[in-house]
Amino acid sequence: MASLSDRLLWPLLAISLFVFAVVGGCTSEEADTRDEAAVQAQRVPGWAADAVFYQVFPTRFANGDTTNDPTRATLEQPVDDVPASWSVTPWTQDWYEEAEWERQMGGFYASVYDRRYGGDLQGVIDRLDYIDSLGVNALYFNPVFWANTLHKYDGTSFHHIDPNFGPDPEGDRAIIAEEDPTDPSTWKTTAADSLFFELLDAAHERDIRVVIDGVFNHTGREFFAFQDIVENQVDSPYADWYKISSFDDPATPDTSEFEYDGWWGVPQLPEFADAADGEDLAAGPKQYVFDSTERWMDPNGDGDPSDGIDGWRLDVADEVPEGFWVDWNAHVRSINPDAYTVAETWQPAAGFIRAGGFSAAMNYFAFALPVKGFLIDHAITPTEFSNMIDARRTAFDDSTRRAVQNLIDSHDTPRLATMIVNRSDTGYVKPERFDYDWGAVVSVRDNRSYKVRAPNADERGLQRLVTLFQMTYVGAPMVYYGTEVGMWGADDPDDRKPMVWGDMDYEVEDNHPFGQERPADPVRVNRDLLGFYRDAIRFRRDTPALRSSRFETLQSDDERSTFAYVRGDADAPVVVVLNRSAEAHSLRLPLPDSLRGSYDISLSTVDEGTRVQSDGAALLLDLPATSGVGLTKR
Repeated sequence: MASLSDRLLWPLLAISLFVFAVVGGCTSEEADTRDEAAVQAQRVPGWAADAVFYQVFPTRFANGDTTNDPTRATLEQPVDDVPASWSVTPWTQDWYEEAEWERQMGGFYASVYDRRYGGDLQGVIDRLDYIDSLGVNALYFNPVFWANTLHKYDGTSFHHIDPNFGPDPEGDRAIIAEEDPTDPSTWKTTAADSLFFELLDAAHERDIRVVIDGVFNHTGREFFAFQDIVENQVDSPYADWYKISSFDDPATPDTSEFEYDGWWGVPQLPEFADAADGEDLAAGPKQYVFDSTERWMDPNGDGDPSDGIDGWRLDVADEVPEGFWVDWNAHVRSINPDAYTVAETWQPAAGFIRAGGFSAAMNYFAFALPVKGFLIDHAITPTEFSNMIDARRTAFDDSTRRAVQNLIDSHDTPRLATMIVNRSDTGYVKPERFDYDWGAVVSVRDNRSYKVRAPNADERGLQRLVTLFQMTYVGAPMVYYGTEVGMWGADDPDDRKPMVWGDMDYEVEDNHPFGQERPADPVRVNRDLLGFYRDAIRFRRDTPALRSSRFETLQSDDERSTFAYVRGDADAPVVVVLNRSAEAHSLRLPLPDSLRGSYDISLSTVDEGTRVQSDGAALLLDLPATSGVGLTKR
């Protein structure tokens, strides 16, 4: 029992602690917030804030080895369903031109997913000098694991690179057949695996990090566990790996009794089962994923992850139980504390990232959607844009907002150039989504009025303006392969054309999938655009202010449709001014005392017509229509 003096002392001490917390310290809520931020900062590797990502879709990037090209027998669907005249599609063929086998299958959209162009890992290795020349320092690969589709989000295995990405497909398949896929001690290194490790080494020698796609929500039907279930049904040792609602009854001749959940109802993508409590993946697939994760992060198992990948992009991450991600992210960082894990989610991501233990997210919600709304569609005002990006950016803590992947286009969206060609003045606007990736609006297959042509000069100017913002905003920019050389295309599958290379001659694109009239568009590298991307990436990489978390709107002029902001600290700031309107403007941009001085144009989206001066209290600018500048202080 406490004495009287003790009973008097403790209330006084409690009051003193409360006063300190409110006046001189922090509230418990503020302390919790700071603790959360500190924990999150440990999950974000230092290199992520300096990263400029380049996304590679392996099957469509470069064919470095024609001897490993896919065959008719390696396609996703049964051989009998594909005409015997099937062959690998020429890399430089007009995208919408149909071969005889495609016409036999019912036309372009009935056959395009059976096209193969032969892209492989050797092609990426051969083009690393090009990638390096862009100035990017991080690669994100769409799935490289074994699968029969062109996209490879339907894995046959997670612990082997696709045999057709390497030099000995048949030999690799024979090696894999001898393994026990649930016993890592039996796993061998195939020729394709070895080539991937060679690619890793070559990228690391150039100080380029490598992030690969992890698809841990579902598999393909050729995945070893699912194949065993198909054969053995309820007696399969993997019967609890998938969301199976009913097994086949061997007493009946009908096999349609076998039913299971496919991702978004797609039977080709059977979903892994959850644990009984719904908070985790089932034990079997979870262990397999953990074993596969370790294989790619520390290939030789010596405890030194320098020979492994640098991180993961996680497909449909918000459809996998949170408990799995907590454990998996902890497992990743136990192997490599400097690893980067980025979740694919199209929703507000800040809480999801913190709860699951991720480093960052693909920044669709907080970056791509607002950019589409203001700079491309012109559907919101500069003030609305400023308020939107501020609210969505500040939902992230400081370390995360510098590491999120700021992308405009990807394998899941129309290409940036085509977004611009089909921008909102065509009459297609939906509030909030701004038609970024919204059903029939972005699909030629479902919207016959969607334009498939190449952009004109004015539209290329708008692409530069979007890129200027991307390279000067808070977060890690990510460029989708080919966007930098001017590639165009509608939503999947038209966003997955073969990469356009300067040393190849391409057919003019003048076909239309539905026989409609269209311009005849030459397909070649847009060297002016490529030069601008290189300049913009160099500006990003060479300017510390652009890799900080500081962002402040200086002016949003709704009447003129101009927007100005500052990045970095007052001693070395960068001021960026965007003119989204179709008219040239002369602007006076008042500056706070800390930013006043003389500025030089370090990056401009146009070659001539811009001017910047200072009257002491403000910057005086001349900006041509649809243009922007990045200014550095002298």
